[in-house]
Amino acid sequence: MSNLSFITQIVLFFVYWLVQVLIAKNLELFEVAFCFVYVGYLLQMPLQSDKSLLLGVAFVLGILTDIVYDTLGIHAFCMVLIAYLRPLLITFLAPSEEMYELSIRALGLTWYLQYVLILTFIHHLGLFLLQQFGFSMVLDSLLKSVASTIFTAFAIILVQYTVYTPALSNVRK
Repeated sequence: MSNLSFITQIVLFFVYWLVQVLIAKNLELFEVAFCFVYVGYLLQMPLQSDKSLLLGVAFVLGILTDIVYDTLGIHAFCMVLIAYLRPLLITFLAPSEEMYELSIRALGLTWYLQYVLILTFIHHLGLFLLQQFGFSMVLDSLLKSVASTIFTAFAIILVQYTVYTPALSNVRK
């Protein structure tokens, strides 16, 4: 990873986190769907990222979010979980040709939407089950997970289409 790419990733890390804690924290639909756009940072990290770096970044992003949400490590756990599952899912969903970056422009909407929906749902299901602290309200957790996954995926796709221009993609390589 070049110095410019590294600096870009650091800036993106803080932008995603600040958007989450300053804007997305207050976005909710009908007390059922919540937006966790910070998950998008982990999903867009470079394919060449080392697994330990990926897990470390996920933990730091999750724990910073936990501090703001006062949730005692729930976000950190869920972020580390999807960071661990991310390479497995990419291998499972990978197209036959070589992949260079994880973006809608590089992989197409269908592939990227599958990728985002699966990992976001896993994150949200874990988050809401842990917040309920058990399986007593499984249907409530499932409803919140599905609704929040749709809301968050929409936000992540919107960010992909508006922020990640071809010029920025070339800088990140």
